Amino acid sequence: MGLADASGPRDTQALLPTTQAMELRKRDYHMERPLLNQEQLEELGHRGSAPRTHQWQTWLQCSRARAHALLLQHLPILVWLPRYPVRDWLLGDLLSGLSVAIMQLPQGLAYALLAGLPPVFGLYSSFYPVFIYFLFGTSRHISVGTFAVMSVMVGSVTESLAPQALNDSTINETARDGDAARVQVASTLSVLVGLFQVGLGLVHFGFVVTYLSEPLVRGYTTAAAVQVFVSQLKYVFGLHLSSHSGPLSLIYTVLEVCWKLPQSKVGTMVSTMVTAAVAGVVLVLVKLLNDKLQQQLPMPIPGELLTLIGATSISYGVGLKHRFEVDVVGNIPTGLVPPVAPNSQLFSKLMGSAFAIALVGFAIAISLGKIFALRHGYRVDSNQELVALGLSNLIGGIFQCFPVSCSMSRSLVQESTGGNSQVAGAVSSLFILLIIVKLGELFRCLPKAVLAAIVIVNLKGMLGQLSDVCSLWKANRADLLIWLVTFMATILLNLDLGLVAAVIFSLLLVVVRTQRPHYSILGQVPDTDIYRDVAEYSEAKEVPGVKVFRSSATVYFANAEFYSDALKQRCGVDVDLLISQKKKLLKKQEQLKLKQLQKDKKLQKQAASSKDTSVSINVNSSLEDMRSNNVEDCKAMVSPEDRMEDATASGQEDSKALDVSTLKALGLPQPDFHSLILDLSALSFVDTVCLKSLKNIFRDFREIEVEVYMAACHSPVVSQLEAGHFFDASVTKKHLFASVHDAVTFALQHPRPVPDSPVSVSQDLWPAKLFFVNLLLVPTLARAPGSLSLWPWRHPQWAQCFPCCLWIKLFLGAGVGLCPLETDWSLPSSAPPRSPDSDCAATCLRLCTFEGCDRAPLRSSSPLDHLQVLPRRPLHVHTHNSGMEVLGLQVQCSRPGTGDCSQAGTGWVQGGNWYMF
Repeated sequence: MGLADASGPRDTQALLPTTQAMELRKRDYHMERPLLNQEQLEELGHRGSAPRTHQWQTWLQCSRARAHALLLQHLPILVWLPRYPVRDWLLGDLLSGLSVAIMQLPQGLAYALLAGLPPVFGLYSSFYPVFIYFLFGTSRHISVGTFAVMSVMVGSVTESLAPQALNDSTINETARDGDAARVQVASTLSVLVGLFQVGLGLVHFGFVVTYLSEPLVRGYTTAAAVQVFVSQLKYVFGLHLSSHSGPLSLIYTVLEVCWKLPQSKVGTMVSTMVTAAVAGVVLVLVKLLNDKLQQQLPMPIPGELLTLIGATSISYGVGLKHRFEVDVVGNIPTGLVPPVAPNSQLFSKLMGSAFAIALVGFAIAISLGKIFALRHGYRVDSNQELVALGLSNLIGGIFQCFPVSCSMSRSLVQESTGGNSQVAGAVSSLFILLIIVKLGELFRCLPKAVLAAIVIVNLKGMLGQLSDVCSLWKANRADLLIWLVTFMATILLNLDLGLVAAVIFSLLLVVVRTQRPHYSILGQVPDTDIYRDVAEYSEAKEVPGVKVFRSSATVYFANAEFYSDALKQRCGVDVDLLISQKKKLLKKQEQLKLKQLQKDKKLQKQAASSKDTSVSINVNSSLEDMRSNNVEDCKAMVSPEDRMEDATASGQEDSKALDVSTLKALGLPQPDFHSLILDLSALSFVDTVCLKSLKNIFRDFREIEVEVYMAACHSPVVSQLEAGHFFDASVTKKHLFASVHDAVTFALQHPRPVPDSPVSVSQDLWPAKLFFVNLLLVPTLARAPGSLSLWPWRHPQWAQCFPCCLWIKLFLGAGVGLCPLETDWSLPSSAPPRSPDSDCAATCLRLCTFEGCDRAPLRSSSPLDHLQVLPRRPLHVHTHNSGMEVLGLQVQCSRPGTGDCSQAGTGWVQGGNWYMF
């Protein structure tokens, strides 16, 4: 019954007309929650430190289960072989292994020539590494063995070292010719490559290949294909070229081919070209036929094997070697060679090339392995793949193999012919072993031009990557730049230096792209809490009075300065110029203050000599000095007439030397926004430079009376801010909000802060304006400007409670200056009388009002009695952006009597003799 009831609304909604269903989907999305800053969010979500896991601790653990897990991890054949479904997979693996072996035979012979080695060593490299990978590899479909890119990289190394090493003591003295020297260099190189790969795999550095991006790898393999093509021209034309290595070796080779073509024998060149052309045409036709009949054929037609057999038969029958001087493979020894230790004295010369070959080989293997794993639904362990490939090269190097990787063409054949596991690779290696032991000598009459044709035809896929230029031009110009730089660097600098240059350029491009990210001012999409770039979204509008700034990249040492500059530029305010002008005006103001201070000192001396009651209290003095002044003032009694005369005189002096630091009072333009919000959602980490940059942003914008907030910070970034001691009294977690909308809402509720104005100014504070003062600003003694002129006055009604009250004139809109704080700051009217001695130090602030202003003031006959400040519970103190300390205080104002308060200004609430605002 419950299921029927639950399905009822769904069925009803399914029967609704299309328009009604669309209306249901268009219903507004409502969510109500409180406005959250980081402090409130941590309290609400009970934030704690995330548990840290140290992987190295698990590596050091030793137990039977740990040993068994390590054995299964590094020898995966023990995992999959016991579960191997013989009936389902064995036939497909046998056919697939045979098909791959048929391709591996000619490619091994051809790629050995590409590496500058005798062809039989290509067969060795097609057996030992393949069988080792069968034991340790995790990919079921890649075909490990000789590969064109790896072979040409090995060839560049052997060509550069073997000729020089013939007369070098580092080469084994028993080597009789250049081939033996090249074999020794190639096998030693393979051992080094294997050591690098195994070492990186054991320390879980498989991620290092991620620095080889896909455009970089494709550009590199395309350039390598061009290198391979050029290297095979000498076999196609039957030329004998000198070896070239290092930068511009490709250019030198092409120039030498063009130079020697007219000088070669016409008969030899024509016969060699015809042999290569016929073999190439046959291979292309067979490949096209395989593509067309792919669905009908159980396995591809072995075009390469048929070409080898046909070319060998024709060469042997016609006598191409003796009649037309066509180069042939020559003697291929049967049987396996014994293991040979690598020449350790060559390690220093091969170190750089070995590391580059190790990275390139692993990058090609893991990229193909992940493609097939994703297609067939299994997982490839990148670290174990690195170990397996390294062991293949390490053990293969001991048996005189050259470095190998996996071939894309053979891997596709292995998958398409029904290969399901690593058994297919084992079958292909055993077939190659049979050829090495018994059938290798049958191919001694095979023309090298045929092997060159096989290599060139198999370059079709890599040379087809030239079309990446058009696709990347449309998709991503930065990736196109990486592709082009990699291609040109590899062509001009050779394979090893080209790879280094390509990696360095791609990493520098990442840095440059983070240095110049996209900066934007965000606006609110109407009726949503979503904020988008106003330059891209025409309906996104900036919130009045609030600027929201976002960077598309994280802020760190390389782009922190650009971030600050872009922020100031996008806000439309020349912050640095405004601060500079403000400092110049304040400096002039300080000079006026010094003059005023000197004048006040003269007045003090005159007042002391004439026993006047006017005193001057320096704000920079200590609280004890101020209290002592109050005690002394309690002993002096003055008349109201003298008090009013002193107040008028003080007002005239104050008007001559204004002590105002606001932009408006200084005559400087004010920004059209009162709050700045930094959207930090793109930050993934922060460094010390970023922390200082953010601090400077807070400081600079507060100087121009703009409050700064941060929003959408991730938890790891918040932890880094805490670790860097970013939060303090001036920038707290209350300035960091959970989302941009939270910050905008808070900024709208708290517009432009109370200006940083001195307390002793020439204008009067009217009650109507006093209504807006809800915070008490207390100048920090270290930054308080000038002095405050105060007049002691004793009201008859408050003689017992407040023996020493102070009367002060306040600036329009300024904060309220507080005299020395006491535990009992004020007393209500019902308080019992106190003796003057017991409460002599208690102080209060007096407000003076005059007639003749724009608003109807209080009558001078009934001035404001005093200003009372009461601390809120609990009392919170923090530093305001104006440089003043903000106390959460409740301010009250009173008049004697209960007369009409209608002229006291809007917003007053009558409550007996006290009026709260």
